[in-house]
Order: sequence, then structure tokens, then C-alpha cells
Amino acid sequence: MRPQELDFPGVTPSRQKRSRETTLALLKAGAEMLRTHTLSELSIEALCREVGATVGAFYSRFESKEAYFNVLIELAARDGGRGLSKIPPGTKFRDADLAALCLALVRGITGWMREHEGVLRAALQHGDTRRSGKWTPFRRLAGAVTLRATPLLLSAMGRGRKPAKTRAIAFGFQVVFGTLVNAILNDPGPVSIHDPEMEERLGVCLFQLLQAEMRTPPTAGA
Repeated sequence: MRPQELDFPGVTPSRQKRSRETTLALLKAGAEMLRTHTLSELSIEALCREVGATVGAFYSRFESKEAYFNVLIELAARDGGRGLSKIPPGTKFRDADLAALCLALVRGITGWMREHEGVLRAALQHGDTRRSGKWTPFRRLAGAVTLRATPLLLSAMGRGRKPAKTRAIAFGFQVVFGTLVNAILNDPGPVSIHDPEMEERLGVCLFQLLQAEMRTPPTAGA
């Protein structure tokens, strides 16, 4: 990671390679610890012990625990953006099988959310997420995924009734993201986000929602 990629508010720039490696180690360790701890439970002392750094070294890099957490959120969102860029624009897969396309998209989303599970959960649990704006980068990312995937899915769904199909796609992604967020936040079962069954079933769910829309008879003038 280049120095400028760690330039965030509340973060002291790390221009030296060794200093930057310590910063990255602290970030990686924190993201991992949040898998099993809430943000309030995340101890700066324990975090520093994990990477062999001092508490002073932490605060020489991060203005506060809040600034540190903001970097974790931003890095997770950036990683999602990199995944989003891999979705081909336009209608490159015009003849793609709809079921396979739904499964591929759901697998990508699920994989990203698994990778950043702890940070995502902490952002959801962090007080009033609407007021604090912690969830905003992820909400924007979800909207961008839907926008990018819509032309591909519309092509696979065939011609006609574009507004209705577009609405069905948006709702389908709402179901996908909502299910995964609930799995991260509450893990209600019976299927965990870590279970491969999750992406298989969600892929089928998205496919069937879109397939149902395709079978809806057109109304007069549609």
C-alpha cells in the first residue's frame, strides 16, 4: 500500500516503509479482532500486544480509536469497490444464463461481506448508524453493485417491461443484502454467513425473484 492510500483524517501519514508496515499490521489485527469482539471491547492495549507495538505507537499514528475505526471502514469499502470494478459494464454477457449470473453476483457479495465481517458488524452496532454515518460507505456500495449489475441481469431476462424488471432486480438485491446483514448482525440461523449454503440459497432466491417477474404477463400498454 502506497503512503497516500493511508492518508485519512485523524491519521498521521506513514512515509517510512517500516512505520507503514506497523500501521497496516495494526489495521489488520483490529479487523481480525472485531470478528469476535465488539468495538467497545476492542482494547488498544491488546491490539498493540498482538502486533508487538506500544500504545504510544498506536496514538502516534491514529488520533483516536474512532479515527482508527474510520480507517477500517474506509478500507473495507474500498475493497468492495475493487470487487465492483470486476463486474463488466454494460451488457457484455448478453447471453449469460440468468441462474449462473445470479449465483456469481451473490457469491461476490457474500465473499466480500465474509472477508470484512467484523468491521461490518461493528459499523452496524456503532450507536445510531444513520446519525453517525458509519454505514453510509456500505450503503453507497450496495447501491453501486445494484446499478452495475442491473444491465447484465436485464439482458439475461430478455426484452420488454424494463421498468418492472429493474424494480425486481433492485428488490432482489435488497433481499440479498438484508439477509447477509442480518446474518452478520444476529446470526439467527439456520444458515450462517460462513456456510456455503448461504450463497447457494441466496443465488437461487435472487434467480427465482427475477424469474417470477419474467413470467408476469404484461399489462395493457406495457
